[in-house]
Amino acid sequence: MSRRLDGGRKTVLGVDGGNSKTELVAATLDGELLAFVRGPGSNSHGVGAEGAADVIGGLIAEAGVEQPAAVGAFFLCGADVPADVAELQAAVARRGFADRALVDNDTFALLRAGTDRGDAVAVVCGSGINCVGRAAGGRVARYPALGWETGDWGGADMLGRDALFLAARAEDGRGEPSELVDAVRAHFGVGSVEEAGVAVHYRHVPLARVGELAPLVVAAAGRGDPVASALVERLATEIGLLVRRAFADLGVAEADVVLGGGMLTSGSGALHERVLERLPGGATPRVLGSPPVLGAALAALDAAGAPPAAHERLRAAFGNDLEPDAG
Repeated sequence: MSRRLDGGRKTVLGVDGGNSKTELVAATLDGELLAFVRGPGSNSHGVGAEGAADVIGGLIAEAGVEQPAAVGAFFLCGADVPADVAELQAAVARRGFADRALVDNDTFALLRAGTDRGDAVAVVCGSGINCVGRAAGGRVARYPALGWETGDWGGADMLGRDALFLAARAEDGRGEPSELVDAVRAHFGVGSVEEAGVAVHYRHVPLARVGELAPLVVAAAGRGDPVASALVERLATEIGLLVRRAFADLGVAEADVVLGGGMLTSGSGALHERVLERLPGGATPRVLGSPPVLGAALAALDAAGAPPAAHERLRAAFGNDLEPDAG
């Protein structure tokens, strides 16, 4: 949805940029929702910082709001290390999208959308995995989360890869029997896991299809398959370790823990139950029920010094399963 702002009032912008899609929210300083639009992915590791800025610029044009906004919070996939953030900050600044631009990793959008509490940690488990946190005193916890190169394991891509590996070994006898064999065959529409593995290796099927195995693994774990259960146990343990590390780095004993990303937003099931078991004692779990882009817009309102009523008004606008306009 979108409508043009009349009267010259200043706006705030919130952007959640991901691998497959980018969403933008525009609102007034008193929390009136003006636009909620969606466009293509903007991961700067794939399209470059200028390419990410191009996507944002297109969404702002579609939203039909005047530039510059008072504040823009641009929480972007690909803003992983300080050099990434600096490059994206420069690209956004050159476009003049906002008088004041905040640029950071997209996990911060999830964090702000999930809770208003000062002490909070967020874990996103989608295609990959990441964790960020904040303390009421201003301390921030953030990590590169680049994958195996920075000691990370988790998310649908890694889980699917290991599921394919273990299914191959289950099929040929090198590993334990598992219903993952039938799950892999059915998912790829082939007669054997070996055939699926060959197709993946030679890129006859998109690598994204491997990540699509993740929910099948969680479902198999829920039915008691020991191989699938071990994978889900490992993922839950990794999530618990990330949260505990963030608690330690923030110096907090109690905090909200926002769980988001495609693998955690159901709020139920084998993975969810195991994650809850591994959170530290002072954690209050919060399953994200709003789109992360709302968190980016709320962060922009924070930076603009907007009153609590503005935040409440904007949250309320997303209370009825609001859908974005698709560009």
